[in-house]
Amino acid sequence: MADPTAPPTPPVPLAALLAREDLGLRQLAGPDARAAGTAVQWVHTSEMADPYPYLLGGELLLTAGVHITDPTGAEGSLDAYVARIVAAG
Repeated sequence: MADPTAPPTPPVPLAALLAREDLGLRQLAGPDARAAGTAVQWVHTSEMADPYPYLLGGELLLTAGVHITDPTGAEGSLDAYVARIVAAG
């Protein structure tokens, strides 16, 4: 039986995903994915205010930002949110 914790395919560079126009992805905050060499093993969506405890590392987290309630301070709170996600690995 296959190891359920091992991804079925090799990781994909985040920069490669961001470069694909057909996906319509854009990075709004966090370290520069193109310079960081970040690899993606899993893709998840979340609207949780703090999904950090549930992340194992190697995830691409997609969000619509529903949890961001202060539009005037959205950029600062978005950076803090992303910093916590990045800390998960």
